[in-house]
Amino acid sequence: MNKDEIYIKECIELAKLGEGRVSPNPLVGSVVLDKDGNVVGRGYHMKYGEAHAEVNALNQAGKKAKDGTIYINLEPCSHFGKTPPCADRVINSGVKRVVVGMVDPNPQVAGEGLKKIQSAGIEIISGVLEGECRKLNEIFIKHITINEPFIAIKTASTIDGKIATKTGSSKWITSQAAREEVQRLRNKYDAILTGSGTVIKDNPGLTCRLENGRNPIRVIVDSELKTSPESKAYNNDGTRIFIAASEKAEGKYPENIEIIRCPLTNERKINLRYLTGELYKKDIKSILVEAGGKLNGAYLKNNLVDKFYFFVAPKILGDNQAYSSIDSFNIENIDQCINLRFDEVKSYPPDLMIEAYI
Repeated sequence: MNKDEIYIKECIELAKLGEGRVSPNPLVGSVVLDKDGNVVGRGYHMKYGEAHAEVNALNQAGKKAKDGTIYINLEPCSHFGKTPPCADRVINSGVKRVVVGMVDPNPQVAGEGLKKIQSAGIEIISGVLEGECRKLNEIFIKHITINEPFIAIKTASTIDGKIATKTGSSKWITSQAAREEVQRLRNKYDAILTGSGTVIKDNPGLTCRLENGRNPIRVIVDSELKTSPESKAYNNDGTRIFIAASEKAEGKYPENIEIIRCPLTNERKINLRYLTGELYKKDIKSILVEAGGKLNGAYLKNNLVDKFYFFVAPKILGDNQAYSSIDSFNIENIDQCINLRFDEVKSYPPDLMIEAYI
């Protein structure tokens, strides 16, 4: 990598430190070099409503930023929001060069920040490691441009695609290292969603057990309100909790739980597209689905999935009565398969995690 790529890469890694705390804002990191090329400031967007990355980096750099370079993985904002425009702060810092990874897709910015900086006589370099920068903020890009939440499905299966034996035994298919990565994902996404079957069978807490992590909002798809109010997922720990139920289902739950009444499909299942819209109205910009094969399959059938995290253990179950990670498709011709694009493959020994996109 060249020098600009090295520092944008560092911005990306800094930005990740804000996961779980900046939504619905993007993840942003920044590095400031003085006129001699020495790093004099680093910063990242630490919390929604607080100072942005470039402001934190410039505050650390102080007067040393004059005639230097600032690196940011995302274009500085040009509008007043929770904080003043970062473009103005960059201009006033006295830097001579600004290097960014990507233009901000927010219609309120969309290149205006860079134009403002360039009009002040500052050199602009844009599009450095743009692909990596876009992936970092794929959640932000979708909700700010399409006004829909980013939805990912996470599965943990044997190499032949089974998530549990026919008796329901599933603890543990994957290793401790893989399960720790799942906790990082829970910290990253706004909400975690599962079905009533998983709650009844496994009684999961659906919390984030990452040190200094943040519990995601919990969403249970339970059309008939048959899950027990005593389930761990309903513990009153200060986390917002929603149950998606049919309009006529009856059940009594603690006051900390909000019931979202949803229309049913012709198959008497929750209309997931309607539910997705209702969750977005409640400021949920990203959803991690950790469910059984039928609910995973329903999300896929409804074209609601953006991404998959396939955690795969080097184990073979080999039982056609076992539970599959994706279910309820009736495909007779191999050409009817849903095609995915594999992205990254990461190792969590002895397991692998495959990131894939539709």
